Amino acid sequence: MSQSASAPGSSRPSAPGPVSPWAASGVMFAGVVLLVDGILAVVKGIAGIASDDVYTRISNYTFKFDITAWGWIHVILGVFLVLVGWGVLTGAAWAVGVGIVLAALNLIANFIWLPYQPLWAIISIALDTFVIWALCAHRAKPVI
Repeated sequence: MSQSASAPGSSRPSAPGPVSPWAASGVMFAGVVLLVDGILAVVKGIAGIASDDVYTRISNYTFKFDITAWGWIHVILGVFLVLVGWGVLTGAAWAVGVGIVLAALNLIANFIWLPYQPLWAIISIALDTFVIWALCAHRAKPVI
């Protein structure tokens, strides 16, 4: 007789529900995407800091920032993305929650960055959306 909950007095926890294969392998992919997206954000930020001529200047845009300021935002966010991506890949418990938050912040930053690099911003937004889904759908194995 199979029970979905653990029996009274039993030391075994109930088994978690079925894990989607997309979510299970998605967590590994999410860690890699966070790591690579962080490295690319650092490179994108360094390009913005080093030369203001790398990116097109937008005259009438609601979210108007100096290119150098955008560069520093991307460098700082990129460093954190690399660290969290490494944490997800090593299986750190804290990295899942922090990864969701940082992927959401990166998604917002890339949305605001859209007029400067439209194609790469859209690709990054799509990847960040997948990272958020994969980390939210992740179910850690129970610890006994």
